[in-house]
Amino acid sequence: MSEELHDHDRGLSFDLPTLQRRKMIRLLAGVGLVPLVGCSSDDSDNSASSSSSSAGSSSSAASSGSAECATIPSETVGPYPGDGSNGVNVLKESGVVRKDITSSFGSASGKAEGVPLTVTLTVVDAASGCGTPKEGAAVYLWHCDRDGNYSLYSEGVTEENYLRGVQETDAKGQVTFTSIFPACYTGRWPHIHFEVYGSLEDATNATSITATSQLAFAKDVCDTVYASDGYDRSVQNLSQLSLETDGIFSDGYDQQLATTKGSVEKGYTATLTVPV
Repeated sequence: MSEELHDHDRGLSFDLPTLQRRKMIRLLAGVGLVPLVGCSSDDSDNSASSSSSSAGSSSSAASSGSAECATIPSETVGPYPGDGSNGVNVLKESGVVRKDITSSFGSASGKAEGVPLTVTLTVVDAASGCGTPKEGAAVYLWHCDRDGNYSLYSEGVTEENYLRGVQETDAKGQVTFTSIFPACYTGRWPHIHFEVYGSLEDATNATSITATSQLAFAKDVCDTVYASDGYDRSVQNLSQLSLETDGIFSDGYDQQLATTKGSVEKGYTATLTVPV
């Protein structure tokens, strides 16, 4: 007789009812009471020392909306998505719904080292002029490590699944991931991949993706980070590239350039509004 599966081995589909129950409890707890508000990315931004701030007009938080609002540019998932479209599907693994993606989960135990980075994406409804947050959507985010390797795919880290995670957007349309600053590897400007789904349920099926895009970083921030320990290879790679010549961002990057604040010592925050 086979051993009974533990709850954490049953996959994301098993996790969803529990997550939904927690969400309902939070909603019921707020009836007739002052709404509970957690720490937002704005809190982190204000507490971090500022090294640089760069973004296009569409990268600002959607607080008031506008008459026109373009959807986030669609970009390739690349060869290492881990969403089932190219081999392994990490989205079906229990534990993938998480905020801190620096460590692997499940049977893997590796941890990605590097300059701390907190990424906050605000998903908004483009049809509303970017003024309406998309609560209850799901975002799958992934990127390379300090050496330019992708977990699940690159040699030496095929058994790891760090720097990958899924979260559900809150009432502000936001998700926040704790990670590390990615490397610049040969031929690509420093970036982060993400997919937006209509819900956590949709996240188990890669054919139900609402949007697929990439987040870019400003050059001055990259220069500062890559001058720190562990990013030696990124210095030369970055010197051979620009946003204007990158194969993905060369056709425009205003909507994908994150607003980045912080320092190497205290870590960075990167924020981006994602109209869908």
